[in-house]
Amino acid sequence: MDRSPQQGFPGPRPRRRDRHGRGLRGPLAPPQVPISLSRSEVFDDFVRDSVDRLERHWPQLSEVEFAVQEVPWPPAGPQEPADGLGDTVPLGRLVPAAKDRPTRIVVFRRPVEIRAKGRDERAALVHDVIVEQVADLLGLSPDTVDPRYGEE
Repeated sequence: MDRSPQQGFPGPRPRRRDRHGRGLRGPLAPPQVPISLSRSEVFDDFVRDSVDRLERHWPQLSEVEFAVQEVPWPPAGPQEPADGLGDTVPLGRLVPAAKDRPTRIVVFRRPVEIRAKGRDERAALVHDVIVEQVADLLGLSPDTVDPRYGEE
């Protein structure tokens, strides 16, 4: 007997279990739960929180673009080792404004993650890096930009 949809029989039933009988696999947590965020999304949130905190006290930062990049790009020309210690990996960089783009502060995710052991330490290090870059941009000391600099 042919079971086609024209004869009143429904089409193929949806599969409720996979071939091993375990059921369909799905996400472990709903999207609104923090566990479902990737490391890069959590890092972006740290940067966003830090920038929001600083913009309340320094409104001129609204014209600055903040970005996250995985790793630092190589320097444009030959570079002398700093203090004879060899090459150091930067955690952030201030990119001056050009005619077609605003000033940009870039935080490098992988070097920050390597230096920080836990979530709280990582958030504090991201904030310190952003405070240092903002201080460099404004020509102030990091303590002036954020009095809690280095305390967290």
